[in-house]
Amino acid sequence: MDIDVKALEAPCGALVQGVDLNTGLSARQAKTIREAWLRHHVLVFPEQKLSDDDLEEFTLCFGEFGEDPYIEPIEGRKNICAIKRLAKEKSPIFAESWHTDWSFLEVPPAGTCLYGKKIPPKGGETSFANQHAAYNELSGDLRTHIDGKWAIHSAAAGYSPEGIFGIENLEKDRSMKIRVSEDARKTQKHPLVRKHPETGKKCVFSCFGYISGIEGMPEDEAKDLLLELYQWQTKSEFVYQHVWQQDMLVMWDNRSLLHKANGGYEGFERLLHRTTIADIKN
Repeated sequence: MDIDVKALEAPCGALVQGVDLNTGLSARQAKTIREAWLRHHVLVFPEQKLSDDDLEEFTLCFGEFGEDPYIEPIEGRKNICAIKRLAKEKSPIFAESWHTDWSFLEVPPAGTCLYGKKIPPKGGETSFANQHAAYNELSGDLRTHIDGKWAIHSAAAGYSPEGIFGIENLEKDRSMKIRVSEDARKTQKHPLVRKHPETGKKCVFSCFGYISGIEGMPEDEAKDLLLELYQWQTKSEFVYQHVWQQDMLVMWDNRSLLHKANGGYEGFERLLHRTTIADIKN
């Protein structure tokens, strides 16, 4: 049976059927999936019975394992993290703000794979915002203001000892194992508009929570510009709202999207296993 890729009625995303991911991918199948991934940015694979070995094997079809600098891996694995929340947990939802994964790294990851192991009966959707569409539909004034500018990215607001997760770790109410570190204060510059390294298509590359400023711009002006851009990037017309099912695998292109987690499943446990796909340094 050939792989069947059906575009979703959304600004990004496609449903992929006709392949069992627990039997390994042929070179032809991996090529088909990669082409669909680059075209649709989010791929959804329903009804996949995957072990952790299967998840790692699938990930390696699309690149080396990427770095997850501030999340502890699960026991016995170096490259799988648990995105976990207990039924009685009261801490804020992990990753509930719009972001692109680890934008503060010199080479942020190419993509992420997330596999649903325990899915609550309601809530817990993941939202994706297409940043190619966001760039293509920019007004002339806003495009002029961001073209050629470089943003200064940092993990300090989240993962430094004084960051959000540093404070939460003192409260010890979170089931996920978050690392905090002085290294989170390091900075890395990236252009606000960049070309996708594989397709060459331009997109907005701005992640409000991970950006501490814009090179050569006063702090207040930079903040105003970033807020205006953030409000544009996350407009509903660019957003696909993904609803999870048990045994569903989702892979997304970190270079093309913003994403965020959603709540609404209080009283239910939620568990997903995650791997990261490394990008290639240009």
